[in-house]
Amino acid sequence: MNNYEKQCEDWRRKFLTMEQEDICRRLPEVKKTKTHLLLWHYGRQFAVHRRSGVISALSDDRPVSIMTRLNIYTLFWYASASARFSGEWVPFRDLKDGAPFAAAFQKGVLTPLAATFCNRGDCLEKAAAALRGKRLAESGFLLPAFDCIPVKLLFWDGDDEFPAQANVLFDRSATDFIHIESIVTIATEMLYQMVDVAELPVRGDAFYRF
Repeated sequence: MNNYEKQCEDWRRKFLTMEQEDICRRLPEVKKTKTHLLLWHYGRQFAVHRRSGVISALSDDRPVSIMTRLNIYTLFWYASASARFSGEWVPFRDLKDGAPFAAAFQKGVLTPLAATFCNRGDCLEKAAAALRGKRLAESGFLLPAFDCIPVKLLFWDGDDEFPAQANVLFDRSATDFIHIESIVTIATEMLYQMVDVAELPVRGDAFYRF
């Protein structure tokens, strides 16, 4: 078991200490059945077994990455009862506690995202649609990382003079729902989910997917 898997196992055990009724109150998008808590993450529906904490995918038979599992567990843990969508969209660096990680976020998410989809607008459209994304007028897409944490992906294609550019905006409330480090993994998972759909190799020095 590697360190990431150990961390995920720690979070699974932590989930078992949580009040599940409280999770559902703080996160209305989470639906409770007799045996599972259900929610969507980037176009895939997941089920968290209420007694074991094991997370499985309901919408497909693909494996559930450690990164996805950590995103779900940390959402359950960190979401504040007072968290509310603000309608104010900001780049990662302007989120609470985001500034120290901004350069790494640019290098590990934004630059590889732009390079990978440069001159591949059809692939970008396909990938965004697969993640339940909606087209935006301002050169981008609205993607539901979680219902409570939507993501605006902005993309400007490159040409002979200028390289492609990408940015990811979050509602300012995002860090009321989840820890800033989990925002990084949410964006990283978006990148890899999109390249999986587009069947493209990642270009650049992207964060490692675990």
